[in-house]
Amino acid sequence: MRGRRVQRAFGADWGARDRICRLRHAGSVVQVKRVYDKPAPTDGRRVLVDRLWPRGLARDAGAFDEWLPEVAPSTELRRWYGHDPARYGEFAERYRAELADPSRAQALGQLREYAKAGPLTLLTAARDLPHAHPTVLADVLEEPAHRRD
Repeated sequence: MRGRRVQRAFGADWGARDRICRLRHAGSVVQVKRVYDKPAPTDGRRVLVDRLWPRGLARDAGAFDEWLPEVAPSTELRRWYGHDPARYGEFAERYRAELADPSRAQALGQLREYAKAGPLTLLTAARDLPHAHPTVLADVLEEPAHRRD
């Protein structure tokens, strides 16, 4: 029964499900969670990585350490994607290209330093975590240095 529930939650994209589980449960340095989730002791530094402020969240009520909208996808890319799972592959490629832009280097470098220092939790308001931009961002942060060059 549990397998069916998990399959419904993540659809047929088992690769994305496995990636989220690894990021969230395997003691990985980088985790991905919703900003509305309660903080856990294992979260470490919690960083909101959405370009827009989450709906329904008061500015002083956010349970996170920092907001880095600079690492979020551009408005144009976000609107094109529209959280359509069929476009996720191309979205991930385009987002990786945006992250390679020098204008984002400082914020991305800051996240890399946080990840080196201890657990890092990337927060988003998106409901579909397997198809959300922090999943791509977490993969980029976990890449070895030789793959980034």
